[in-house]
Amino acid sequence: MKRLLFVVIAIVALNYGCKEEKQPISSNTIELISPQEMQEISQMEDVQLIDVRTPKEYKEGYIEGFQNIDFFSDTFSQEIEKLDKSKPVIVYCRSGRRSSDCAKQLKEEGFVKIYDLEGGITKWEFEGYEIRVN
Repeated sequence: MKRLLFVVIAIVALNYGCKEEKQPISSNTIELISPQEMQEISQMEDVQLIDVRTPKEYKEGYIEGFQNIDFFSDTFSQEIEKLDKSKPVIVYCRSGRRSSDCAKQLKEEGFVKIYDLEGGITKWEFEGYEIRVN
């Protein structure tokens, strides 16, 4: 009888312990997107387009329509504050590291939807998409 009780308790404990807790849907999310997805999303009305590389990197080549806000700049936070938190934002950098950090900061600041270009402008260019040069 003790053995049966132990088995029942073990089954109940495993059943509750393995259940996946449902997380509330966050009002602000980060989505990693491919160059093809970015091409489509960047055409949406009201989307804000941000290149977070340095001005030097930006001059070497950029994706048309994107505003340069240097992630390493002392004024980065003030520049981000000028954006509309209720509108989606696409961010990219050279390879994806800075834009990932930027996306996390935007999420903390309360932006509703953040898209981060996977692989940055390097992947964008590698996949044959056009870049502009100053």
